[in-house]
Order: sequence, then C-alpha cells, then structure tokens
Amino acid sequence: MNTFNKGIAKAEVALKWDPSPTGTPDHDLDIIAATYTSDAPHGDPAYLVHFDSRSPDGTINLNRDSRTGQGFGFDEIMVLELDRLAEVYSRVIVGVAIQQGAGRLVFGDIANAAVRIREGYTELAQHDFAVVAGCTAATVAEFARDGAGKWQFRADVRGFTTDPVAFARSMGRQPA
Repeated sequence: MNTFNKGIAKAEVALKWDPSPTGTPDHDLDIIAATYTSDAPHGDPAYLVHFDSRSPDGTINLNRDSRTGQGFGFDEIMVLELDRLAEVYSRVIVGVAIQQGAGRLVFGDIANAAVRIREGYTELAQHDFAVVAGCTAATVAEFARDGAGKWQFRADVRGFTTDPVAFARSMGRQPA
C-alpha cells in the first residue's frame, strides 16, 4: 500500500495466461478499465478503455493487447496515469474479461492466468484468479480518490458470470 499523503500517481495492470492447447481456439482475455464520476461513483461508467484503446484524454492506455497469451510473462498491459485524470473522475475500476467466441470459458479453463498491479517497481497486488475460477470475468482493482483528492488502491477481486459487454456495464456497481 502507499503512504497516506502521497497517493498513487501512475499504475500498471499487467495480464498473462498460457496459450490454448494446439488445435483449439485461442483464449483471449482482456483488461477493461471503467471510469466513474464523483456524482455517479457506482452508476454507469463515464467511459471504458479496452481492446487496444485509450481514454479520451490519454490518461489510460492499453499499451499491449494479446489475443492469444503467446509471449513471455505478462502479455497485456494497461497504464493508468491517475494523477492526470480530471477531478470530475473519482473512481476507476479495472477488470479482466474472457472473450467467449469459442464457447463458454471460465478462469479455471485458462492455464496460468494471472494479473499484476504495480506502481513503479512496487507491486500492489497479484492474483491468479483461483478465487473466481468459475467466473467469466472479474474485477481486480479499484482506484478511488480519498478526501484529499489523492488516488488510493484497493484490491477488489470479484467474479462475474456474464459476457464482456454486460460485465463492462456492471463491474463498478455495488455488490447486491
């Protein structure tokens, strides 16, 4: 965790997984970030960043988008420049969704899937999705402004059993 007065300026979310077995459709996992305004912190996202995109103001970028998991280590990386986000944004939720093009897959079907969240060289969290093995999508992090306007991190691993579009709409809502 970070110090009380410093806050988080820039965070990196990295995702890895093993490619699907030879002769089977590729496994495609995606990092999704949803931003929320201070007047609707648990409502609809103001905007989403996913699938090789970036935020309208350039503060959240999906720098690498893997569609197969091939590569060494973490293959998909999103950078969040939180200190540059406009003050109207009070919350950013980051999640991972499994594309369901080849049939229903859950995290338990994907070999060696893991997400790592860092600020610089400091690891804030790392998860292997074991606690959400039966889910098709999961939130992995919440960044929220504190009372002083500084960004704070909270690990938020919560599973969903829905398609990526529905997940993106509901990932920032309060659990029922």
